[in-house]
Amino acid sequence: MSKRTLNIIEYTIALVNEFAKKFGLSEKDSFQYIDRHDGMKLIEQCYDIMHTLSFADSVDGMASYCRRHGGTL
Repeated sequence: MSKRTLNIIEYTIALVNEFAKKFGLSEKDSFQYIDRHDGMKLIEQCYDIMHTLSFADSVDGMASYCRRHGGTL
């Protein structure tokens, strides 16, 4: 596995955990919500930018993105 892939995986886990904390979800529910509303695609496409932001900004951005794709949080 490449270093970049490992970095993306670690970042995704951390972002899912922070998202769960902000919205009072379990980590599993957080992942499922983000995945259901295409958030994993966002991470894949925008990782190079997202990982330079604070987790607070990334969580807010992810919540906005998910709302635009049918989410309600």
